[in-house]
Amino acid sequence: MPEPLAERPLRVGVVGVGHLGRHHARIYRDLEKSGSEAGGLGLVQLVRVIDRDAAAAERVAADLGVPHGSDLQQLLDEGVDAVSIVVPTVAHLAAAEPFLERGIACLVEKPIAVTLEEADRMIAVAAEHGALLQVGHVERFNPAFEALVAQQRLPLFIEAHRLAPFTFRSTDVGVVQDLMIHDLDLVLAMVRAPLERVDAVGGRIFTRSEDVVSARLGFAGGAAANVTASRVSIKPMRRFRVFSEDSYLSLDLGERHALMVTKGPSWDARAIDPRAVDPELMNDRDRLREFVFNGLLSVQEFRFEAREPLREELRAFLRCVREGTPPRVSGADGRAALETAVRIVESLAGSLAARARAENAR
Repeated sequence: MPEPLAERPLRVGVVGVGHLGRHHARIYRDLEKSGSEAGGLGLVQLVRVIDRDAAAAERVAADLGVPHGSDLQQLLDEGVDAVSIVVPTVAHLAAAEPFLERGIACLVEKPIAVTLEEADRMIAVAAEHGALLQVGHVERFNPAFEALVAQQRLPLFIEAHRLAPFTFRSTDVGVVQDLMIHDLDLVLAMVRAPLERVDAVGGRIFTRSEDVVSARLGFAGGAAANVTASRVSIKPMRRFRVFSEDSYLSLDLGERHALMVTKGPSWDARAIDPRAVDPELMNDRDRLREFVFNGLLSVQEFRFEAREPLREELRAFLRCVREGTPPRVSGADGRAALETAVRIVESLAGSLAARARAENAR
């Protein structure tokens, strides 16, 4: 009889040890070495790393002191409990399906798949075989975003910017599925309403796919979001601005910093009527600022500890495997982000076609 999961180390593997996959392997190995009893996670054992590039697998395995291979069957034969799937997006389904069919938990990196049909297949296989499926939207585990969610304020308007220099990686997909999809997942998690309208503009700069895109999203109930992503920028940026009925939040995911402005205890809508304010106060900028920010509004600044979001994500994944609980980012969540990305790319294609027709008509 197999040893109960609660009484033995979780046996994990990593499929794909490129730029991101090697970090999955590193963290699992760290958890194994540390004993990782804290927080109810229990013990972990990194069984093997797999990559079709045998030399890459060998290098990472040598650095970490673990076995390696180039065939999925090697992991399947070793009775793993969970795997990270960190291969190119086009290979997500092919890599994950054999594990899901055996009921083995999978953390599939974002985006969940290239097409909605592949995402649906992956979700269906996981459900049929009772396998846990988590999608790697790592920003859900960013301490700055976790603090935002804790506020539980429904947004009216969101503005998101995710900019990055060109890295020559992930060119198998465009910037929408490469970078913007992080913020699409966050927006959907905050708004929690059906998406009704999508309008996108952008273009190709260095690759055959879109490299810079700005999308306007409209939701049932009136909430809206402007989401911009670029992988051809000079400096990186990961910022959110969230407006709700009673607050404004500026969130820097990269710097783990937030500024929240809320209505103060002395808030009175009549007090912001210029006709009701002392004219001398209106003409004194320092006094006016003090009146607004020390009286009408409350300003709070937050800085968050430098935790590694990927480590938090993998710990949460393993805890779900150990306890049999649902993941924070489910297959359905990953599909919703992908569906939004697909709609943005379709809208962008329409705007590019319209631009081409206009140029040809000149």
